[in-house]
Amino acid sequence: MQDVQPGIRKDGPGGSPTVPSPLPGGRRPAGLGRRLLLGAILPTLALAACATDPTTDYLFGFGDPVRGAALYAPRNLGDTSRWADQPAEAAIAAAQLEFLNDQFRTNPRYAPEVNPAVTQQLGAAQAEMRAFLGIAPDAPAEPVIQALRHAAAALRAGSRARAEAALSAPAFTAGPLVTLARLAAMPRLPQTAAAAGMVAAEINRLDRIRG
Repeated sequence: MQDVQPGIRKDGPGGSPTVPSPLPGGRRPAGLGRRLLLGAILPTLALAACATDPTTDYLFGFGDPVRGAALYAPRNLGDTSRWADQPAEAAIAAAQLEFLNDQFRTNPRYAPEVNPAVTQQLGAAQAEMRAFLGIAPDAPAEPVIQALRHAAAALRAGSRARAEAALSAPAFTAGPLVTLARLAAMPRLPQTAAAAGMVAAEINRLDRIRG
């Protein structure tokens, strides 16, 4: 017999699930409407988040941006060569890596519980990405993140000049022209790929611990 969710009957056409009938007076069981609404909108929000920066307004404010960045890391950072000829998307991926490395080390919700091996791998990934893009290894994360986001926004708006200006900050030691060229030809970065899988697995582990 096929398992079904409690309160959901498998007696619809073709055995498809049907929602329980309203209670007397047209009322539905408490909480059912909210669960149905979330079930309808969250897949749509998740798809939308794939196309945007999961470190900012993840799931339109419904989710934790650290968790969002970690869960989307395998997609965005698992093979960064997918962003070849897409420098705006590559810039967002690089900003995502910077964000994860910073938050897993400093965010009070995560830093005390994160496996040290994960933060070590994130540090190696950040070093790898910075070396490739021409970013100073000791530059603070926040200005680097903001510069990459501004560059991505400028590229999406069709303004290469504004993208170059965003990447002219002192942290970008290779210069804006070199960094933009490298964003447009990003290869697969093995340390970054390893970190991407580890951060997603770590978030899932923490979710299980926290219940």
